[in-house]
Amino acid sequence: MNAALFSTLVILFVLSVPVAVSIGLASVFSIHFFSHLPLLVVPQKMFAGLDSFPLLAIPFFILAGNLMSHGGVSYRLVHFAKSLVGNVQGGLASTAIITCMIFAAISGSSVATTFAVGAILIPAMVKQGYPVPMAATIQATSAELGVIIPPSVPMILYAVSTENSVRQMFIAGIGPGILIAIFLLIMVQIWCRLQGIGKQDTTPDLSFWQSSKQAFWALLLPILVIGGIYGGVFTPTEAAAVAAVYAFFVGCFIYKELSWHKLVHVLKVSATATSAIMLIIAAASLFSFLIGLSGIAQEISDWAKHTFEHKWSFLLFTNALLFVVGMFIETSAAILVLAPLLAPIAVSYGVDPIHFGIIIIVNLAMGMITPPLGVNLFAAATIAQIHVTRMFKPLIIPVFTLLLALLCITYIPEISLYLRDLIVTPMSF
Repeated sequence: MNAALFSTLVILFVLSVPVAVSIGLASVFSIHFFSHLPLLVVPQKMFAGLDSFPLLAIPFFILAGNLMSHGGVSYRLVHFAKSLVGNVQGGLASTAIITCMIFAAISGSSVATTFAVGAILIPAMVKQGYPVPMAATIQATSAELGVIIPPSVPMILYAVSTENSVRQMFIAGIGPGILIAIFLLIMVQIWCRLQGIGKQDTTPDLSFWQSSKQAFWALLLPILVIGGIYGGVFTPTEAAAVAAVYAFFVGCFIYKELSWHKLVHVLKVSATATSAIMLIIAAASLFSFLIGLSGIAQEISDWAKHTFEHKWSFLLFTNALLFVVGMFIETSAAILVLAPLLAPIAVSYGVDPIHFGIIIIVNLAMGMITPPLGVNLFAAATIAQIHVTRMFKPLIIPVFTLLLALLCITYIPEISLYLRDLIVTPMSF
């Protein structure tokens, strides 16, 4: 059954069948022709995969991110970020990174971050003399912070699929998110100076205090949500609901930019995104059940233990594997399929499961800016109105920078775990 399961999955991927459909069809095909299980197990396991309270946070965070994106938050955050970097060479590129870092704590999605922030900053960078491919590349790379800085949908998926704490995953994501932002800020400053770009970046449109006043309600949301989770006021699922209500209130009654027409569009987009993710989760749950039933997880574990003597070599192999997988498979599907397989092996090597989850997410986030999948690349190319292949050459520098950050996160677990250990004791909900 193992051969049929994986060969069918690979064939469907090669044929460009949607990820959720590929996983589901491969599972059904293997059950029907290569097992004695009744087909009734298909709806049972798919429903069981969705019957999880923490998963309820996903539609709420998606809705909150879209409400804030269409409710006048983006350009207020841009002005706030510009007031922080001041009149320095490469200031607009740095503004993109800082804005994405803040917006990531609202949206939980890298694609949403790319569109919301990029629609403002890519044209602004081009106007100030940045080459179009470079401006689009900087924006696409910065937006990957959307799934690393909490709240993050992939973090919820990892926690649910491996039975770990969503709260601990959120806390552990702060250090790596800040580290990656710092690496990117250093990168754009060196890059702009070597290329002689960004000298015309203008001074902020508003002073720090003016921009802070305008962005106050936008900046309050991540403080409210993340602070509430870390302080134990509410669970991540409850925090997601609070975020959605707050985003609706701010967009409609404070910024007054969330019209009825926009609200209908936001609900439609949020429902579509949620449905796609939930379908992947349901199909991956069935797939994971078959993997567990076939014993392949134990075979992989035994192979890894005989192949890699130390956890350092295992982590290096895992990074290489995930880097390649991220190029071809959508992040949510990759987490739901691979995390249940790899996490127990990592734990057997003495790796903290929360730290390993951060490694997986940071690695797969790079898949959002690496071809051929590269969803952030296509989003940024759409905004910049260029062909995505023009971004490949300038992409080398950001990818190398992110790989350096990934190595630090992988082999210095304190980056992920220090804050977690400081705030909470191991628990799961």
